[in-house]
Amino acid sequence: MNDSRHEIELRGCAPVPLAHYLKALGILRLVAEQLDPKAQGWWDRDVFRLRSQLDEDGLVEFFLENYSPTPLVAPWNGGSGFFPKDNTAAIDAIRDGSAERLTSYREAIRASERVLKSLSLTAKPDEISKALLLQECRNRFPDEFLAWLDAAYVMTDDGAKFPPILGTGGNDGRLEFTNNFMQRLCELFDPDTGLPRAGNAYTLESALFGVVSNEQTKAPIGQFDPGSAGGPNATTGYEDAPRINLWDFVLALEGAIAFAASSVKKLESLKSGTLAYPFCVRTVGAGYGSASASDESASRAEMWLPLWERPSHFAAVSMLLSEGRAEVPGRKARNGVDFARAISSLGIDRGISSFQRFAFQQRYGLSYLAVPLGRQPVRLVPGVHSLIAPLDPWLDRFRSAASKENAPARAGRALRRLESAILDLCSYGRKEDALAVLIALGEAESAVAVSPRLREAVRSPLPLLKVDWLTQTYDRSPEFRLAASLASLWHPSLGPLRRHLEAVDPTSCAKGFPRWSRDGDDPAMVWGGGNLVRNLNALLRRRIIDVLRLGGEKGENELLAPLKGRCPAAPRDIADFIDGRVNDQRIEALLRGLMLLDWKSFKGEHRDLLRGPDHPLPDAAWALLKLCHLPFTLDDVPIRLTPAITMRATSGDGPGATRLAARRLRSSGLPPAVEVVPVQRDRMRRIAAALVFPIEKFTAGRLRRFVQRRKDQDEDDTTPDTRPAEST
Repeated sequence: MNDSRHEIELRGCAPVPLAHYLKALGILRLVAEQLDPKAQGWWDRDVFRLRSQLDEDGLVEFFLENYSPTPLVAPWNGGSGFFPKDNTAAIDAIRDGSAERLTSYREAIRASERVLKSLSLTAKPDEISKALLLQECRNRFPDEFLAWLDAAYVMTDDGAKFPPILGTGGNDGRLEFTNNFMQRLCELFDPDTGLPRAGNAYTLESALFGVVSNEQTKAPIGQFDPGSAGGPNATTGYEDAPRINLWDFVLALEGAIAFAASSVKKLESLKSGTLAYPFCVRTVGAGYGSASASDESASRAEMWLPLWERPSHFAAVSMLLSEGRAEVPGRKARNGVDFARAISSLGIDRGISSFQRFAFQQRYGLSYLAVPLGRQPVRLVPGVHSLIAPLDPWLDRFRSAASKENAPARAGRALRRLESAILDLCSYGRKEDALAVLIALGEAESAVAVSPRLREAVRSPLPLLKVDWLTQTYDRSPEFRLAASLASLWHPSLGPLRRHLEAVDPTSCAKGFPRWSRDGDDPAMVWGGGNLVRNLNALLRRRIIDVLRLGGEKGENELLAPLKGRCPAAPRDIADFIDGRVNDQRIEALLRGLMLLDWKSFKGEHRDLLRGPDHPLPDAAWALLKLCHLPFTLDDVPIRLTPAITMRATSGDGPGATRLAARRLRSSGLPPAVEVVPVQRDRMRRIAAALVFPIEKFTAGRLRRFVQRRKDQDEDDTTPDTRPAEST
């Protein structure tokens, strides 16, 4: 044959549906094994390309005249054609035929019959007999038939395991793959002469090159092509039978043989042996439009099928498919989220451009279908490993607890959002995706915190996250800066703000390893289901009460507000909060994620990153009250904490609160230019909530000059910026 190479486009082979992906593998395998060992295949813009000795006409001629089908037999299955109640027409025709291209098939059928006879099996085997039969098939079948056995099942210490791509050993429910394969072959070729049937060429050209053809047969295709499976709404009428291209079914099963499972020992598994299938993990009900928790329990597995853009010989493709592994730090990928993380951190075999994600899910009665769940590009996403890997133990425990049947619905929703956010981060690597993961972590932590049963199952709160999350997630919004300033609140005796939202032990947070508080009714937990303003006011009152109690116990003469934070808020952001120009719901969502950070590691570069606009200052009422709620002395003058000011402010009494604040400042030697500021109740409560935001000393100095300014002075604050390098 001419040794020139031809490159042809197989437009009938695409990554979706699964049947067309497997068809591409089948074509490459058969051409390489039966004609041209140097044949190469690759994917180009969702179309499979083949480079070999064959042009388009030669490829059609090869399959019509020279193709020798791979012997697929499954004597362990009911309906396989080996038992009296089975449909035996196809198996009898092949066994009794004389076509040269079916010689190997006849040998496989006879080998199966010899094994059945040796075990005295004349009917579908029971569970015990099936296990013996599977082992005997591996022991007695000739070596050339073992590739099919490797693809169909694997013997482990726990018995036979079945790779999902071929159902349960070559059948799916009542559909037996091998008998149907033989039936399709008999419809394509004469078992006696091996000659192709009439119209075969048109069917083959449609399968190979995507040529439009009406040559379809009413026959099942099973899980491989959901669109051709028939059923309700499958056509213009109410229901239709499954219709397939005969070659699609035949070549899809030929391609499935390219996958080979194996029994391996995993260090992270307590089992002595477990099935390892290429690019196959547990299903995750996230990352696609119809995602549901029920998909996980009604799914065999999830497969990520590789797409490569460089011409590759079948030997290389076969090795990739049989040994392909996906790893996250320290272990193999266990589910779809792990697999996406492995892709984003290059923890996979090289040479793959993307993966097509499939899940084998129950979709049509009790039948399984290979449902496409999307495409995942292979690229390095900086930060995914460093951000997510430290959380793996906690995430595993949370996933296990939230996936149980009796788990709270809130936890299940939080798990779905978290896994979807991680998948998006691995796919796109955008800042907004990392921020979505952080928000979802906060939601997951909140779901665990409110459920005693989940707290026991998960065992501990989320560990403190690296402060690097700030640089990966900061979206330059005032909501983010305000949430960060709240999250950074800390007091040596009262602990972090986190303890007001969930039952964490403040001393454990200080040590860097949060634990759940033993006191389930901790009075410090004041954050409820109300709006942000109500919760901030409750938090302010609680911290004032607690610091006064501690001050009284310690005999301190001067008490300061417990509102120190490592990330001071900008005056303009506080003004926007008071005036209602920010999204309160988003601030709270961000706060739940940002409070999980290790704020002790917050450094100058982070503070500079999060610095907001300094102008303008908030209004006079907030300035008066904030000077009475400082966590530090002002020009060496301590402004003693007065709880009556706090209580009036949080209750909405603007005139009363500002009058008391003016008196306190005057008694501290800082007389203000005003005695009272009239403020409406709702606005006063918002101003009181804004007192919780920490500020730096430089801003406090500006506030002092602002409230002491006479009316005839210029209202613009033009004080030069003389802030120190580090804020207090």
